[in-house]
Amino acid sequence: MSTPEPKLTSLSHGGGCGCKIAPGVLSDILRGTAGMALPPELLVGIETADDAAVYKLNDEQALIATTDFFMPIVDDAFDFGRIAATNAISDVYAMGGTPIMALALVGMPINVLSTATIGRILDGGASVCKAAGIPIAGGHTIDSVEPIYGLVALGLVHPSRIKRNADAQVGDVLVLGKALGVGVLSAALKKGKLDDAGYAQMIATTTRLNTPGPALAALPGVHALTDVTGFGLAGHALEMARGSGHTVRLDWAQVPLLAGVRALAEQGCVTGASGRNWAGYGPDVALGADFTDLDRALLTDPQTSGGLLVACAPDAVDTVLATFKAQGFDAAAVVGEVVAKGSHALQVV
Repeated sequence: MSTPEPKLTSLSHGGGCGCKIAPGVLSDILRGTAGMALPPELLVGIETADDAAVYKLNDEQALIATTDFFMPIVDDAFDFGRIAATNAISDVYAMGGTPIMALALVGMPINVLSTATIGRILDGGASVCKAAGIPIAGGHTIDSVEPIYGLVALGLVHPSRIKRNADAQVGDVLVLGKALGVGVLSAALKKGKLDDAGYAQMIATTTRLNTPGPALAALPGVHALTDVTGFGLAGHALEMARGSGHTVRLDWAQVPLLAGVRALAEQGCVTGASGRNWAGYGPDVALGADFTDLDRALLTDPQTSGGLLVACAPDAVDTVLATFKAQGFDAAAVVGEVVAKGSHALQVV
């Protein structure tokens, strides 16, 4: 009798964007790259930990280049491929661009997983690329101890419409496009505590492409964009604050959560990445007096294929929300503001 294949999540030490190297460790690793000579055509590099690199091709076009890959966050091979591809393409949308093609990055334990299972992972990724209107034009494969899948995603944007994470202005309002809690749902899945409705919700949010990005970038009142992924809402709001030199203030009561997430977190369904995130950037965050450890776990919860975080002028808020909701992002909500630099880069009230 043939041995049944193991669950995908059992083969990885961490899933989805929870695989990211902790922010404090990453800062130490990248410290030696500062001061490198960069060409003037490189409009966005690693300076503010933005979502993608952007290279000016001519007066009308700039190339967006990004890559994202991780280990399984779910056991269904097709869903894993879909989630990983959606997450990778999101970085193009987060720069205000339109994706044009992708390359597949595939590392698989070929003596453990069948070619049929690996093929289903790739099929899932291809289905998302088809939905985004782009081809998978190539890629690279290796034999890996843990299953890894993702994409190099390329896109185009007009140089005047690039939206960095560092251009927020004092007085801007913050709008979040998706509800939080993917990390909690993934932890619940691993512990066998996620029901069918919770799984369906998790797949729905992680496979929804952040297609409002280009339309948001075209709005004159939108100043900055980023997507919320492995460092949690706190981590990516901090990147926006540090890059702009201001302070971001989040109104925690207004931050949308996926259904059932708080209850699952109360049952201990939180990721190790949440704690590592806090250890990496906690000193830069001022929490309200009533903020609980549970709230902190949700604030730092790693999001896989999370929502766009938009900094916009107050008179653009209604249009930003309408842009989100016209494309099915019904959870989009105002979650904070940008204020003059204070004692902490991030304040949560």
